[in-house]
Amino acid sequence: MLQLLSESLKHALFRISKANNILSSFLDKIFTLIRVNKYRNYVTFLKSYVTFKVSISFTFMDTCFKEKNILKLYIKYMVSARCKKAVKTELRKLGLHFVVVDLGEVEIMEDISNEERMELKIALLDSGLELMDDKRAILIEKIKNTIIDMIYNSEDKVKINISGFISDTLKQDYTYLSNLFSEVQGTTIEQFIIFHKIERIKEMIIYDELSITDIAWKMNYSSVAHLSNQFKKVTGLSPSHFKQLKDKRRIPIEDIATINNEN
Repeated sequence: MLQLLSESLKHALFRISKANNILSSFLDKIFTLIRVNKYRNYVTFLKSYVTFKVSISFTFMDTCFKEKNILKLYIKYMVSARCKKAVKTELRKLGLHFVVVDLGEVEIMEDISNEERMELKIALLDSGLELMDDKRAILIEKIKNTIIDMIYNSEDKVKINISGFISDTLKQDYTYLSNLFSEVQGTTIEQFIIFHKIERIKEMIIYDELSITDIAWKMNYSSVAHLSNQFKKVTGLSPSHFKQLKDKRRIPIEDIATINNEN
């Protein structure tokens, strides 16, 4: 690990030195142009300077990460901020340096041995998470996380053509994804979407920031009646009845991921 960091630092210092030389040359040219009135105003100069500084920043980032082996790991049931925090904690315990920690995916800067992989797998299991190796399981988790991200984390209206959105995001034929999901999960993608939409609706009702009409529009229901019927079918309650409950029960996102396998 020290060798990796040392090598990265050495390359970074080289790039910074080179960038500084380029910057000095650039500034000399700019001031020359100012003296001969080819730069008519100071704003133009600042734009050029800022653009160049940004390019140097990207050069530095590229120095740190380009041509390094970034290892991608896939983690099952990693669907919330709490899950991401737990994963980061376990990675730090093992001395692993992560670049990205996203829903269901982690990118680390070094290769890990079989022993380290097993140690990480055991640690994640204690947090209710699972390090995956099977390609089909990884694809299933990508489908789930694409749906969860769309329903819970997007400020936009839920996509009308969800099947097309999933297919485009994962760059896979939707029929193949749908059949695989049903075969492995014992339920359909559509049913999984409905469960999560209902939980998201519960969340918005509890927050009480939107009317049922606004919620129906945001979650892409054709009408309030359509939302109410589906809500009651899943929960046994109408949205208005749910809103009146003192103890408004919700299912954690990570538990919805497993609910169909238990039924």
